[in-house]
Amino acid sequence: MQLGRQLLDRQIVDRDGRLVGKVDDVEFGIDTDGVPYVRAVLSGQVALGQRMGGRIGRLLVAVADWFVDSSPAAPMRIPYPLVERVDSAVRLRVRLDELPGSPVEDWLRRHLIDRIPGSDRAGG
Repeated sequence: MQLGRQLLDRQIVDRDGRLVGKVDDVEFGIDTDGVPYVRAVLSGQVALGQRMGGRIGRLLVAVADWFVDSSPAAPMRIPYPLVERVDSAVRLRVRLDELPGSPVEDWLRRHLIDRIPGSDRAGG
């Protein structure tokens, strides 16, 4: 299927060119005429683990579950209408800070990164 070649494993970039993640899976919807469409792109360990399946996939999901305060962990879900275009990357219409956060990255930021002295000045 061409969709796999067009979306899966591509980098996701916000409107300012900042890296968001990569497309680990795709969520489909069915419109009122019964035609399938791409509803959202999914990113993160949970999406990748569910796509891979098997022992390694279950391990990725279990590790992601361990890092979130409320289990089960969920992938970062980016509604497809936020996608501006797809070329060498999936380019979004919005900035990174306008997207829903990744539960695993939020946990790591709160419990690890924010505790590093000077971390509030990084990345600016």
